[in-house]
Amino acid sequence: MKVGILGATGAVGQKFIRLLQDHPWFSISALGASERSSGKKYSEAANWIEDITLPSKVAAMTVRNCDPAEFSDVDFVFSGLDSSVAGEIEGAFARAGIPVISNAKNYRMDDTVPLLVPEINPEQIELIKKQEFTKDGSGWIVTNPNCVAVPLSMALKPLHDAFGVDTVILTTMQAISGAGYPGVASLDILGNVVPFISGEEPKIGPETRKLLSAEFDLQATATRVPTLNGHMLSATIKFKKKPADLEEVRDAYSNWHNPISALNLPFSPSEVYKIHEKDTYPQPRLHADQEGGMQLHIGRLRMAEVFDISLMAMAHNTIRGAAGGAILNAELLHKKGYLG
Repeated sequence: MKVGILGATGAVGQKFIRLLQDHPWFSISALGASERSSGKKYSEAANWIEDITLPSKVAAMTVRNCDPAEFSDVDFVFSGLDSSVAGEIEGAFARAGIPVISNAKNYRMDDTVPLLVPEINPEQIELIKKQEFTKDGSGWIVTNPNCVAVPLSMALKPLHDAFGVDTVILTTMQAISGAGYPGVASLDILGNVVPFISGEEPKIGPETRKLLSAEFDLQATATRVPTLNGHMLSATIKFKKKPADLEEVRDAYSNWHNPISALNLPFSPSEVYKIHEKDTYPQPRLHADQEGGMQLHIGRLRMAEVFDISLMAMAHNTIRGAAGGAILNAELLHKKGYLG
């Protein structure tokens, strides 16, 4: 399938380009960015920050305006656009009959737009049928969640199914790559922790509740730490049905069934959950890239003195929490007949 990338010169757009190299189903056919970049060769327009060589085919491509009229040759688009412009542009593409798989926040909480993590809520793709961007249903939008809501919902899903989540107290330790490029000033983050990320905390609760189709209380504190990739979450959880012991909690993970395991999606990890026994694991530097950056790591799983259990969870924020998650969404949609 021929795909376009909107916001192709930005950090998320570059991650899409990197991850789509040699994809068995999807081929990059068009790149879109701001008017400042349009008309230039991609190699001239982008400040390439990925740690692989810029693919020569992409380097030679001419950047287009993010106008659906210039993307008539693609089957669908991935959007890595900034939220300040994503709403208008993504809506225009959908109305033009071009499906959009978005990393932006603008449509996430729309009642007709899937907020999707394929292992957690694949049934939510049915919401596409309620969208009215085009009369024939050819244009639609699917979103992937905030880079914290992704690992949090994954960590909670087996536990919620087994015990019912009642309350979560959450502290995040978020890598600097989550701030995009140029991101956080070096004098603010080197040897430091910043105890607030603007606009982050209000997204976590609503998005996680939509992903799990559940109501529960969540208090989140979002911090920025000097790691490169991998968001770490510290969660203390109260359940509606208290687990008898830690073995019952572990059983909830080991007995969980992956609803997309039989689909053989290229970006689906062979092992969704990695439960670490060592007290000092997981660690972003050691584990964020495992299973192609698509695995969720859980450690420090223990009964809690306050509430019921505590755990640490970690996932690669720009892969599982952004571009890689969007690609997995596209794979699910393709397999289910919504693309192609």
